[in-house]
Amino acid sequence: MFIELAEFLRCPARHGERSYCVVLPDRMEGRRIVRGSVACPECGRDFPIVGGVVRFDPPGGAPAGRGEAGQRLAPANVSAVPPLLALAGPGGYVVLLGSVARHVDALARDIEGVHFVGVNAPSDVAPSGALSLLTAADRIPLQSAMARGCVVSRECALEPWLGEAARLLLPGLRLVVFREDVVTPGVEQLAKGDGMWVGARP
Repeated sequence: MFIELAEFLRCPARHGERSYCVVLPDRMEGRRIVRGSVACPECGRDFPIVGGVVRFDPPGGAPAGRGEAGQRLAPANVSAVPPLLALAGPGGYVVLLGSVARHVDALARDIEGVHFVGVNAPSDVAPSGALSLLTAADRIPLQSAMARGCVVSRECALEPWLGEAARLLLPGLRLVVFREDVVTPGVEQLAKGDGMWVGARP
């Protein structure tokens, strides 16, 4: 996990937006935490960081929304994401929900200077300098309005994940979903077609 992401981590329990987590690294490689834990001062829960992945899901349970077979996107679909997100300039975070995290290398080539956060990525996806990984049971453990963009895989294009992706977006920025027939409260539809839906948070 990219250490700078620590300030945006939130306990999956609903303590309120002013709550925070404390990150306790045991092992680091550069700016990445490889092993350690994340602690919630409000409820006392500890969440392990194993192999660079922060595991907020219950022990022994596969997170909902994780697609192990996953969505294998064609290069044309992947290349459509950067222009649909329409980011101007580097900095900040883009959240990749589900199997779209497999394509982080291609996305990072076209969206420079942005760090990606994969949530419930398939188990064959590894963290890297461009990608932090989190697992979650039913709520994305990140602060609201922290993301410059969210991309949702088809297997995650349902609640609670669509609502969670919308919650993470900064005002005026975009949600890209690999499914056309979605309705996302709090996000205005901009376009749909070719198996994709795009909206922006007002």
